[in-house]
Amino acid sequence: MPNTQALPHYPPPLPGAQLEELKTHAVDWALAHGLVVRAPTPAGADSSVPAVTHAPVALFPSPFPRRCFEQALQLQPLFNQLVDTIARDHGFLTEVMDSLAKVDDFTGRLYDIYKRVHEEGVSQPISLGLHRSDYLLHVPQDSTAEPIIQQVELNTIASSFSSLSHLTHDLHKFLAKRTRFFNHESLPSPDITLDALPDNVSLHSIAKGIGKAWEHYNVPESVAVMVVQPGERNAFDQRWIEYQLFETYNVRLLRLSMAEILDQGKLVGNDKRLMINNLEVAVVYFRAGYAPTDFPSPKEWDARLFIERSNAIKCPNIAYHLVGTKKVQQILAKPGLVERFVEKQSDADLLRQSFTGLYELDDSPAGHEAAKLALEHPERFVMKPQREGGGNNIYGEDIPGALSKMSVTERNAYILMDLIRPPPLTNIMVRHGAIIKGEVVSELGIYGIWLSRDDEVYLNENGGHLLRTKAANSNEGGVAAGFAVLDSPLLPAQLGAGATDGHLRLAAIANRKITTTAPPTISSLWADPVADKYPLGNPMRSDYLSLGSTPPLDGKLSLGTNRDDLFSDSYLA
Repeated sequence: MPNTQALPHYPPPLPGAQLEELKTHAVDWALAHGLVVRAPTPAGADSSVPAVTHAPVALFPSPFPRRCFEQALQLQPLFNQLVDTIARDHGFLTEVMDSLAKVDDFTGRLYDIYKRVHEEGVSQPISLGLHRSDYLLHVPQDSTAEPIIQQVELNTIASSFSSLSHLTHDLHKFLAKRTRFFNHESLPSPDITLDALPDNVSLHSIAKGIGKAWEHYNVPESVAVMVVQPGERNAFDQRWIEYQLFETYNVRLLRLSMAEILDQGKLVGNDKRLMINNLEVAVVYFRAGYAPTDFPSPKEWDARLFIERSNAIKCPNIAYHLVGTKKVQQILAKPGLVERFVEKQSDADLLRQSFTGLYELDDSPAGHEAAKLALEHPERFVMKPQREGGGNNIYGEDIPGALSKMSVTERNAYILMDLIRPPPLTNIMVRHGAIIKGEVVSELGIYGIWLSRDDEVYLNENGGHLLRTKAANSNEGGVAAGFAVLDSPLLPAQLGAGATDGHLRLAAIANRKITTTAPPTISSLWADPVADKYPLGNPMRSDYLSLGSTPPLDGKLSLGTNRDDLFSDSYLA
């Protein structure tokens, strides 16, 4: 007999009083457990007085297909290995960067450092990679196909929110136990359980990578350095790494800007040991240095070269940093390129399954053809620059105007990417203590930990996950307009027959096969049978405090300016 249980409307349509109670539990738990960011200092206030606010979070975990989640986990060790293999292929990097450096000054300056260090000889053979590969679910337009994951980007520097992501997972587990909202009395659902919240080791994994690197450096009194941005509001995500590193490995970590490292540091001996205030530095972990704004003067560029020339283990080293450029991502999508770096064809095939369409915009015949296609069908694409920093992408209807103003040389600073179309669902978000509900999309990030010395691999593993969720209000290019919150994935159990159209919204996200009398349409996938039963303003409606009518408290609807394309790290704060 088939299982007739179906997932309920999601999230559970709680009455207003229960929703408010749930929000209070979430905010207080976050403040009590360090799920926080620094609060902005009001004009005229004393900036020396510390103030925090809860990190913006999703009140409920967001459903995500178990199959897609497990595929992302399977991919990460392959991407870790791929980064290292490419980074050690000097000929390939030189071929890619020689042309790219001519059209992107920031990447060109990084490449100058790479060439300088390569000519001198690399001082430190140990490589530490703390990466994060980010994915969106994709469903082709006007299709009822099962969702697949498509890689947005592979981050090789400053992959943040590992600590706060772990705490968000713990928050959702607490709310599930404390409030029973996974099994609301009016909507019993044995399919949604604590077992559907996958364990997340991201709080410990970054510290593990740094700690193991410190052990291989093998100088007992040495320290680690975290390179930070002045005035960092996401400091507590970073502090958790510092505390885990000290408690688990007894390693002291110094927080310094690049300018401070140059002022306080020196290279000692023929092996170029990095000394800061008479302390030997074993590991330098970059949480800054990924965007032009991190280099306001020549001093910061001098500091980046200074660090790279040292014997300290860099995370990332300059080669790993360059591997993370969009141009490398685009070139890997060409036929035969992944196979150049991956021995097993089955591994190469698995990697390729996660690639979306990526195209060059250079002066080659393929580049001209891609530009022509983008002009004819701009709604299908996004143009992405090489440099990090969200908010620089060009979407949909804005592409023709941008391309018409660019020379072919300027065009080469971008790649063209097929637009990923994630299926939206409904969730409730909490920001600055306010409840906001509406359609959202989620981006999954998988952390990767890599440690090696030449061909000897010490660590290659997953490092936990991050889920960021934001409003799905989209322009024609599909970019989510709004703000991001921290979230955690919910991997529902298998669904059987008996689901109604109103349940298909979640089932489509969860990638479960449901028996219906007719194939569902896109509109029926996101149909809301609850909203029509209640008057406007009733908390049972899905548009209660909807994103369509309630803007973020700070009034910002544009993307942030930090490193992540669709879900800017800085925009969470």
